[in-house]
Amino acid sequence: MKLDTISWKILSCLQKDARQSNTKIAEKVGITSPAVAERIRKMEDLGIIEGYFAKVSHSETGHQLKAIITLRAFMGKLKPFIEKVKEFNEVINCYRITGNENIIMEVVLNNQKHLEQFIDQLIAYGETKTHIVLSNVIENNPILAPKDR
Repeated sequence: MKLDTISWKILSCLQKDARQSNTKIAEKVGITSPAVAERIRKMEDLGIIEGYFAKVSHSETGHQLKAIITLRAFMGKLKPFIEKVKEFNEVINCYRITGNENIIMEVVLNNQKHLEQFIDQLIAYGETKTHIVLSNVIENNPILAPKDR
């Protein structure tokens, strides 16, 4: 499916607030509510819209630290780590990347001691680098149509 201007407008609306009604989106993009619903369903079926989620504050849920941790896996440890990382509740995002490091993770932790314990679990798989997040500069920035960039 090639996304036209209307579909991109719908995606823009959903990326700003996925809970708004199809009627409200229809008013913004200039088509009927059933047409919006059909386009959304089609984009979901095609995997363009991958899902909907609630944005949760790590600090308000008792997690005092957010960190970015990279891992440079030891020889033969990358595949076992990729399976193990799925068990870590601290990891909210994890990517396999190019470059000197193999993995980059976004993690939330209760405190500094929790960070130390978490890193102790990681070092069996490779060398880590930890960066404490001080604040968000950009988060969940909407994806725009290629021509809009």
